Amino acid sequence: MQVESSGHWLGLDGKVCVVTGAGSGIGAAIARGLADVGAKVALLDRDVDAAERVAASLREQGATALAVRCDVGDEAAVVAAAAQVRHELGVCAALVNNAGMLRAGSLDTVSVADWNAVLAINLTGYLLCSREFGRDMIEAGEGSIVHVASVSALHPQTRSGAYSPSKAAVLLLSKQMAAEWGPQGVRSNAVCPGMIRTALSAKFYEEPGFEAKRAAVTASRRVGEPVDIANPAIFLASQRSAYLNGAELVVDGGLGCMLMDMVPRPGFNRTATA
Repeated sequence: MQVESSGHWLGLDGKVCVVTGAGSGIGAAIARGLADVGAKVALLDRDVDAAERVAASLREQGATALAVRCDVGDEAAVVAAAAQVRHELGVCAALVNNAGMLRAGSLDTVSVADWNAVLAINLTGYLLCSREFGRDMIEAGEGSIVHVASVSALHPQTRSGAYSPSKAAVLLLSKQMAAEWGPQGVRSNAVCPGMIRTALSAKFYEEPGFEAKRAAVTASRRVGEPVDIANPAIFLASQRSAYLNGAELVVDGGLGCMLMDMVPRPGFNRTATA
C-alpha cells in the first residue's frame, strides 16, 4: 500500500482514528498526536467529561475531535459508540485500544469480581472495539489496529491481580487478529510501555528519591512520558508501518536490557548514574 505524498508524511490527514481511554494519560497523548498529524479523532472514555476536555483543546487548535462516552467492556456501549463515530466523523481507518484498569491483589486473595472486571476492560474491551471498528476496515480493505499492552505482559507484575495476565493475553489477541484479518488488509500490532508517568502513578513520584530509583533501572536513565508511547503508536496506526503486522514493540527506555546489571556482580556493577 502506497502512502499519499501530500499532507503529513504519516498519511493520516483526514483519516478517522479512534482512541479508547483517551480522557487522560497515554490515550490523551495519542489523541493529541493524531490530531497534530491531521487525523479526525474520536476520543472514547467512560469519563466523557475528561474526554471532552481533551477534545475541546484539540478543536481550539483547529482539529476535528469528538468525545464519546463508552465503557469498552460493554458490547452495547461499543456498538453505540461506533455508530456515533460513523455518523459524525465517518468510517474508522485506525483504532488504538488503550483503555485499561488495574485492581490490586495477590493471586491467592484477588476477588473473582476484580479479576473479571480487569479482564473485561483490558482484554474483552480490546476485542469488542476491534471487532466493531475493524468491520469498517475490513469493508475498506485496509486499516490498522494498535493495542497498548505493557511490559507487564512479558514480565509478571506481582500483586496486581489480573493485570499481567490480561496484558499478556492482549499480545496473543493482537497476533491472532493479524493472522485472521491481515489477509483482508487489516494490520494488528501491540505497543508494550514500560514505566510511564501518568495520573495513575503520579502519587508514586511524590515520594523522595522514587523517580531517581525508577530512572536508574532504565538504560535511558529516565521515566517515560505519555508522548513516548504516543509517537510509536501513531506510527503503527499509519501506513508508514504497512509491513508491520502481528508485531510487539517494547517501549521501555531500555528497562528490559538492564536485567543483568540488576544482578549483584562484585567488581562489575556500576553506580546508577554511570
